[in-house]
Amino acid sequence: MTQTPDYKDTLSLPQTDFPMRAGLPAREPEWLARWERLGIYDGLRRTAADRKPFVLHDGPPYANGHLHIGHALNKVLKDFIVRSQQMLGRDARYVPGWDCHGLPIEWKIEEKYRAAGLDKDKVDIVDFRQECRRFAEGWIDIQREEFKRLGITGKWDKPYLTMDYHAEAVIADEFMKLVMNGALYQGSKPVMWSPVEKTALAEAEVEYHEHTSHTVWVKFEVVALYWKGQFVGDKKLADEFGSDGVKLAERELLASSVVIWTTTPWTIPQNRAVCFGPEIDYGLYEVSELLEGAKEELGAKVILADALAQSALSAAKVSATRLRTVSADELAALTLAHPFRGVDGANGEWDFDVPMLPGDHVTDEAGTGFVHTAPSHGDDDYQIGLKHGLPMTYNVLEDGSYRADLPLFGGEVIIKPDGKEGGANVAVIKQLAYAGALFAKGKLRHSYPHSWRSKAPLIYRNTPQWFAAIDKPLEDGMGTHGDTIRARALESIDRLVKWTPQTGRNRLYSMIEARPDWVLSRQRAWGVPLTCFVKKGAKPTDPDFLLRDPKVNQRIVAAFEAEGADVWYVQGFKERILENLHDPDAYAQIFDILDVWFDSGSTHAFVLRDREDGAPDGIADLYLEGTDQHRGWFHSSMLQACATKGRAPYHGVLTHGFTLDEKGMKMSKSLGNTVAPQEVIDEYGADILRLWVAQSDYTVDLRIGKEILKGVADSYRRLRNTMRFMLGNLDGFGEAERVAPANMPELEQWVLHRLAELDTEVRKGYAAYDFQGVFQKLFTFATTDLSAFYFDIRKDALYCDAPDSPRRRAARTVLDILFHRLTTWLAPVLVFTMEDVWLSRFPGEDASVHLQDFPDTPANWLNEPLAQKWAGVRQARRVVTAALEIQRRDKVIGASLEAAPVVHVRDDAIMAALKSVDFADICITSAISLTADPIPAEAFRLPEVQGIGVIFERAEGEKCQRCWKISPDVGRHAHAGTCARCDSALS
Repeated sequence: MTQTPDYKDTLSLPQTDFPMRAGLPAREPEWLARWERLGIYDGLRRTAADRKPFVLHDGPPYANGHLHIGHALNKVLKDFIVRSQQMLGRDARYVPGWDCHGLPIEWKIEEKYRAAGLDKDKVDIVDFRQECRRFAEGWIDIQREEFKRLGITGKWDKPYLTMDYHAEAVIADEFMKLVMNGALYQGSKPVMWSPVEKTALAEAEVEYHEHTSHTVWVKFEVVALYWKGQFVGDKKLADEFGSDGVKLAERELLASSVVIWTTTPWTIPQNRAVCFGPEIDYGLYEVSELLEGAKEELGAKVILADALAQSALSAAKVSATRLRTVSADELAALTLAHPFRGVDGANGEWDFDVPMLPGDHVTDEAGTGFVHTAPSHGDDDYQIGLKHGLPMTYNVLEDGSYRADLPLFGGEVIIKPDGKEGGANVAVIKQLAYAGALFAKGKLRHSYPHSWRSKAPLIYRNTPQWFAAIDKPLEDGMGTHGDTIRARALESIDRLVKWTPQTGRNRLYSMIEARPDWVLSRQRAWGVPLTCFVKKGAKPTDPDFLLRDPKVNQRIVAAFEAEGADVWYVQGFKERILENLHDPDAYAQIFDILDVWFDSGSTHAFVLRDREDGAPDGIADLYLEGTDQHRGWFHSSMLQACATKGRAPYHGVLTHGFTLDEKGMKMSKSLGNTVAPQEVIDEYGADILRLWVAQSDYTVDLRIGKEILKGVADSYRRLRNTMRFMLGNLDGFGEAERVAPANMPELEQWVLHRLAELDTEVRKGYAAYDFQGVFQKLFTFATTDLSAFYFDIRKDALYCDAPDSPRRRAARTVLDILFHRLTTWLAPVLVFTMEDVWLSRFPGEDASVHLQDFPDTPANWLNEPLAQKWAGVRQARRVVTAALEIQRRDKVIGASLEAAPVVHVRDDAIMAALKSVDFADICITSAISLTADPIPAEAFRLPEVQGIGVIFERAEGEKCQRCWKISPDVGRHAHAGTCARCDSALS
């Protein structure tokens, strides 16, 4: 018996060294080293020099610790943008940067000192600053390598650092523009203060945590009545009312107390007024019953907001009768006594009248409807104080303790150095009880401001600070977008900046619309000093208080350029700078440092404006950070640039959400649910982490965890198999083999149509920073249109057709076209994998996919009529493949080539389409019959595809030993056991 030859070696099977297993953790560092050796980033800058620049300005991370998953998300998104903009035809520049000054780094050095038992204040300040600098330098080197490991492209050998001498000089120069344009002033107002760190904090340095506070209801006795400014009476004259027309009702008020409620008892010694809401309903209540534990007296009269009376009375453990309504006019007529008025040991400290004042900030949602007002310890309080001329107090020192000579409370501490509560609250509560002013007390668990660095609670504290006035017209001649910082900022937000997503606009607008003046000064050591001098003996309101001299400013900038900001602290610097210009003895040098947000807000000047690789107009195309930066870097950059440049420093702002665990919970080391970037890289590789970013909607909070990463890795494997199929079937492809689109079969022309559609969608998606949309479209195309459809159909032609057959050449031409587009379109996302794919086909010492642009795709590849026709063909194919799957499941057949189904088609257009193609080839069957006969009842149908039914039939004939198709002509040709097509290919 003659043995059938083995035809396996006659097939054109895929040939590629591209491995099925990626091995990314081990292989990615090789590509990183290669890119560095090739100098790809700098090379692109040279070759793209004549292109339109695109500048994404990097928001600088702090140089003080290993990267977390939020850093990875942020930098990967930036990298998607830089790489895609480059491949879209721009000169995409990216200069990474670091925030080097400020409390986070200074705090680390202080922790080190405390652990060693050293006193920071006894160390020379320049030596201390140098240690901070060294600390930052060390972490910059660590973080740089961690960022590079993520595949981030950029000018890593020359990043920007806020502690570089030029940067410090520019920051000082930007600050001195505020000196010169009139925005800077020294004022005394309450600011968010950290007693632990002994400094004012910016809003962006504050975070909110649950905290248990003391709550007290405090009685302020009514001591006098002034009706429309005229004295009516006081308690001494209460019995004499009547003859002058004053009613009994007024006598009742003079015998009552106004009750306030506060969660900060320690502020009571600083009280200077009580505010009421003019639109709130108030009543006079008389205590009629004492419940168990009550401390109040029967018959006591108190004034409360009606909506809150019951909660206040319950807290005091009393019942009361409502005597009458108290009008806003009556409340305004009252004068109160401070609770500590006349108390033994108070030495007259609180023997003053406390006015009742209307306040729009007062509500009846919590408390009593009355707000105790301490102008030195709250912004609303301060504004009321300004409006009504209330005195400021200076009872609380920088360490959170009362001044030593404050009667009753001297030396008591509000917040201790370890961040725990001191004795001030309890001392005040005890004294209130002793004075008979404590109506009730309790505890409240609520959200409370804490320092983001020390995690300790904060207080509002009145201190002399330096501010940038955001509503003062500036003397700078840059009024195109407004004359004040606020006006320029709001105009920029509305008209000059594009927001992604648009909600970012509303958030920043509302913040800037309502914000107070910017507190610029910090009582710290590590940063750029407030480079200004004040006249000794002058008041902050005097016109010559601040030294405003351009020559002095120029000397300071020159000194900082040469020696850095440390020189400000060197003995004799003031004399050196003022020499021959002003009398040094007439001026005091300021040693506060600038808010670190002013540093980062100024980066536009020394990066975008001053660097060769900056932005031509000094304005970035894009700032990109998390949503928290609406109150951080986006905010400070906006204010700073509007003060010194006249407008926003960016044309666009993109914000992303935060990272959460798989359950949607915030990541926390204590919960053990953190995901470190390095852990993901070690297990999967950086490309999987990048793919997680691409698959996620970054405009909301993103979840990550083991199960999610497994899903990402599965998507990656499917995509990798698609690329591997192309590589294997392109082995040996050359230009001589190429086929013009017009000469291709319809199936190939349909693929080109899909590519033309995708080209528009990919370019539009990348331009709109819609990476999730881009990847989803490409992934669906690769796995559904290609792997599950086109590749599945064309495997037969690629493997079994003669090497020079028109159909195989057309398919290989399309694979080449697909290869160039998919590798470049995916390169911004899968930087390592697409480099591997590219080099597997185009090896070379200088080769890299990252030197390519997205290929131009001819618009004439679009063919809508052909696409509609093939949409119908694919629907019909779905019915056939579903019908055959049942036969395979039931083990009637082992493969679809054993079938020759009969397809009943009701629609004439679909029938015509199916007859015009080799539908058996499309369905991967050995034969197929098409009929317009009515669909039999037993035919297989798909509910979602109307008008098509399939009857299963077996293919007739023998199995070709080369292509495995079953045909009646097998065995009738020169080559044993072959069909006509394979016999021809072998010949």
